[in-house]
Amino acid sequence: MKEIYLAGGCFWGTEHYFKQIDGVTSTEVGFANGHTENPTYKEVYTDQTGYAETVRIVYDEQAVSLEFLLNMFFKAIDPTILNRQGHDEGTRYRTGVYYVTDDQLPIINKVFAEQQALLTKAIVVERLPLRNFYRAEEYHQDYLDKNPDGYCHLPAALFEFARRARETKNS
Repeated sequence: MKEIYLAGGCFWGTEHYFKQIDGVTSTEVGFANGHTENPTYKEVYTDQTGYAETVRIVYDEQAVSLEFLLNMFFKAIDPTILNRQGHDEGTRYRTGVYYVTDDQLPIINKVFAEQQALLTKAIVVERLPLRNFYRAEEYHQDYLDKNPDGYCHLPAALFEFARRARETKNS
């Protein structure tokens, strides 16, 4: 199993989106790359801790590649907007890819270059090593499963798209 940490705005929808993808074995929402210890949601919400709402994604690389996951990530965000996704604004809602092993960086760089070629504006998604990650409170975990009518900045059609997405492996 491999892991990657992705910040795509509000973590409720981002987690639910990635849970739909075949090959993702588990997800966990929390806060990444800030400068305090054991932050609470209330503290992160002030935008004074440096944290981004982030989803820890554990995946089976035999079933899905990091490249595929990153391309799916770019379908769920606007990579040209800083510190906002949908109606959610603030540094805690910034977008980011936080990697845990150096061998992930060439794949990340490749996907960023390919995605940038499709855009006229610059990508402002962070691409950094994971410095720290703290699990969010339990009520945030699997939020949209527990609250099917709960707030989400992502359209419901995107969840169905993720459910149907399959990586085509080159032979």
